[in-house]
Amino acid sequence: MENQKLPAVWVSTIPLAVLASLLFLVIRCFGGGAIDGGSQIALLSASSVAAMLAIGVYGCRWATLEEAIVDNVRSSASALIILLLIGAIAGTWMVSGVVPTMICYGLEILHPSFFLVASCAICACVSLMTGSSWTTIATIGVALMGIGRAMGFAEGWVAGAIISGAYFGDKVSLLSDTTVLASSTVGVPVFDHIRYMLRTTAPSFAVALVVFTVAGLTLPHGDAAHADLYAGALRATFRITPWLLAVPFLTGILIARRWPAIVTLFVAAVLACAAMVAVQPELVARIAGVERLDLLAGFKGVLMSCYGPTALSAGDPQLDELIATRGMAGMLNTVWLIVCAMCFGGVMTGSGMLRALTEVFLRFVRRTFSAVASTVGAGIFFNLCTADQYISIILSGRLFRDLYADRGLEARLLSRSVEDSATVCSVLIPWNSCGMTQATVLGVSTFAYMPYCVFNLVSPVMSLLVAATGWGIRRGDEKLRMKN
Repeated sequence: MENQKLPAVWVSTIPLAVLASLLFLVIRCFGGGAIDGGSQIALLSASSVAAMLAIGVYGCRWATLEEAIVDNVRSSASALIILLLIGAIAGTWMVSGVVPTMICYGLEILHPSFFLVASCAICACVSLMTGSSWTTIATIGVALMGIGRAMGFAEGWVAGAIISGAYFGDKVSLLSDTTVLASSTVGVPVFDHIRYMLRTTAPSFAVALVVFTVAGLTLPHGDAAHADLYAGALRATFRITPWLLAVPFLTGILIARRWPAIVTLFVAAVLACAAMVAVQPELVARIAGVERLDLLAGFKGVLMSCYGPTALSAGDPQLDELIATRGMAGMLNTVWLIVCAMCFGGVMTGSGMLRALTEVFLRFVRRTFSAVASTVGAGIFFNLCTADQYISIILSGRLFRDLYADRGLEARLLSRSVEDSATVCSVLIPWNSCGMTQATVLGVSTFAYMPYCVFNLVSPVMSLLVAATGWGIRRGDEKLRMKN
């Protein structure tokens, strides 16, 4: 904010208080339907309050706020496109029979007692190889969600296991954009960053595996007959064949070859469209509203599966809900919410209110533990304010970069602390782009899965515990100290 007085801290908290109050009321009124419009209005209202305070009290120019909003929205443009493509994949992979095939085979292979821990481990492996928690959750995560529902597990537990595994793999993968961003922001070689992260990440993941193992052995779930009924109904509705597994297999190859996420997801949707016409022509005709499938009807059915809702009847209400898809149109509320969240983050940044609030963290930095605690707190705080994990990573890294150098703390300690908070906690915040996306993709509200994301909840706590004990933390090493 050029040549303007920095807003007072108490003034800067007013928009946050307004947002928290409005979101509380919206969630009380609409529950899971808060994303349909109420949350968006809450974000825009809080943005208006912040803008009025900045302009009316501190003389900030509207052009400055507008530029910050545009920059925020621009930074989320690729995420919005990815979100729409995920909607297309959700529709095409379901109608083509890819997800039902994975569910049927999963019901045969996975034992209910070890399903939760297996889901966490599978998602961790896939995310580690792909470097993308979003892609992992949108593909194998959706299939595991269906298997978990068929086995009778609570949706929160299943979603928590999927998200925990996906975010662990994302954190320690060389292909992860957040891992590269966190390390590069503070000037740490990515290999050093990953090795140092394992001191907090590995114990956190071990805790998650233990919790999901115990939960799988003790929680009530359906028996084998219940799972067989689901599998039988899916086989009666879809043509199940191992050839359909070629679609996720080829998608995995593209991801391993590090194709751009947008290109990979688009190709995955196209492959599913081809499989849909080849393997499920009757379903395509039903979606198109015709009795016999011809070229024009096939084209119509494929497009409807990509962009619109599909409701296929399998003879069971729960299963009907499972195989129903919303396509790209089902993602529009989430896109709308992300844009509104970016507006709020832009106004808070452009007005200087975010900077005024973050300086509060710097006052508490005295020793190693307080530095790590302030970094973790700032990462979570930025996720709440900016509603975007990428912005949170950059702001946290830049804010504490010089401070860590002045205190003689290692750069990799900063990059690890940023990842332990800004990266993994983003999915726990309902209005954050990560939280909104995963809730939409998995069909489970953020508040429903939040208590069961064990890895995501334990990671910041583990970061604080390791800092308190001083394990592996060195001071005064010039080779590892941050560059000024």
